Amino acid sequence: MIEIKNIHKAFGKHEVLKGVDVRVEDGEVVVILGASGSGKTTLLRCINFLEKADQGTLTVGDKTIEFSKAKKKDILEIRKKTAFVFQNFNLFNNKTALANVTEGLIVARNVPKLEAVKRAKEALDKVGLTDRYDYFPSQLSGGQQQRVAIARAVVLNPEVILFDEPTSALDPELIGETLKLLKRIAKEGITMIVVTHEMSFASDVASKVIFMDAGVAVEEGTPSEIFSRPKEERTKQFLKRILPDSEYYI
Repeated sequence: MIEIKNIHKAFGKHEVLKGVDVRVEDGEVVVILGASGSGKTTLLRCINFLEKADQGTLTVGDKTIEFSKAKKKDILEIRKKTAFVFQNFNLFNNKTALANVTEGLIVARNVPKLEAVKRAKEALDKVGLTDRYDYFPSQLSGGQQQRVAIARAVVLNPEVILFDEPTSALDPELIGETLKLLKRIAKEGITMIVVTHEMSFASDVASKVIFMDAGVAVEEGTPSEIFSRPKEERTKQFLKRILPDSEYYI
């Protein structure tokens, strides 16, 4: 279980998160929707302490900390329970696919190299890259690079995986294969929080959808509730812009 309570984050005078609450049960897939600048990515980055929130509490499993009082030890403990998949992959360009996946195991988790290699190969096999162990990022397509990034997250066996727009940097023809992979991972019961604009993925896979706007969680519910029966006018406006030909929100 992961729970965020009353999270606030400002950059200078610009308040990006204004008291957001999110609760994700084990095995849930929560999709966060919202326009650019709504605070979605900042929320994810604060969960993993890529940004430090100004206020609020974070619970991951049996560990609860106050964002503003988190010490290095607390941050390392949270990062051992979470994994982050970036929209631009963030692979090491001078390392092979296999080395990119083993890096976190060996350096951050102190896993012996032989075991790390075994687990990394299994993770790459799972994402369909059995024949790409020794390829460098420059030798891989965007979709393949994203699959390496996903393997790097899965191999850590985290309590939750955070996905930040995992298809936004991909060519249109590569988006489908990445979404299929995410669906497979979701069916394995891995807890996921996904920031995305892919409505079909949200509709098919999400346990819960959260719509954010201007740093606030405006509305949350099941995909059916959000897409077919949204309650808030701001949610209706967003869906009408994103899905102009649908009959949702009517």
